[in-house]
Amino acid sequence: MVRRVAIPLTAFLLAVTGCGVFSGEKAAEQQPLERTTLRVGVGSAIDTAPLRLAVSEGRFQAAGLRVELVDQGQNDGLKQLTDGQLDVAFASDVAMFRASASGSSLQLQGEAYTSGSNTMALVTLADSKYTEPSNKKTPSIAVNMLDDLGTLAARSTLGTAGVDKAKIKFVSRPFEQMTQVLKDKGADAAWMIEPFITKAEKEFGARILADGARGATLELPVSSYASSGLFAQANPRTLALFRRILGEAQQRANDPAVVRAALPRISDIDATTASLISLGTYPSTLNGVRLQRVADLMHSNGVLADRFDVQALLPGSGAP
Repeated sequence: MVRRVAIPLTAFLLAVTGCGVFSGEKAAEQQPLERTTLRVGVGSAIDTAPLRLAVSEGRFQAAGLRVELVDQGQNDGLKQLTDGQLDVAFASDVAMFRASASGSSLQLQGEAYTSGSNTMALVTLADSKYTEPSNKKTPSIAVNMLDDLGTLAARSTLGTAGVDKAKIKFVSRPFEQMTQVLKDKGADAAWMIEPFITKAEKEFGARILADGARGATLELPVSSYASSGLFAQANPRTLALFRRILGEAQQRANDPAVVRAALPRISDIDATTASLISLGTYPSTLNGVRLQRVADLMHSNGVLADRFDVQALLPGSGAP
């Protein structure tokens, strides 16, 4: 007697069609890239560690895409993007949303970094009498850029401690000069990020006045990668591949040991400092809800006049 074996409908369809229900996706993947080289800007070694590591390990190259890393240094990555010097720029989310709200056409290509405990903080020197955030009613705070993440985080941290946000005074200094401005009494505290926090603690006995990643800034998105809207329209497959490999790299980097081991090889951060720094997390996908927190914080602090819809910057949103 011949036994009849039931074949699931999906298996039958796969056998009949030969390429299955995902044939459209596979066909799209097999289409050639619009270009095989991308010039991508990088900034903070910690924020961009997954991308740097993926490039050094040849992961993009293995997928058919050559990524040329351009160290932005003190330069404005978004301006370099506008000037055509970069295909994808790295910047703080605050800078990106402010630029987009001012009329720049941008499309996000990946989140870079999210804050963790003490990854950003208000820092003072060991001999400072400023020992509690509420000690000073009109504190002077050094930040790397005015009206960027530092001012938002400082206002949030000090505001939570009961300080009138309108009475906070800000002075702008590069991170490398933060310790000196504290020595010179040019500021009561400095908003710093890693590895500068750990270096200040090691070399000058600095101490953390307040963690800058609490309350409204707890696990706050810090930085991202973006292309211009026109470049995104012209190169959708190339950027889709970039996002996929970047996402895989970000996922691997959520093992802190991977980042700590890589930093001495891909940056000027020494092994001892790399072992001591506080680390945040590396989102592997773009999340409009998560990023909206930054835009809403900007709006509530007067950095953006109107509420900004971050969803419009995500691939597939329909925006140019």
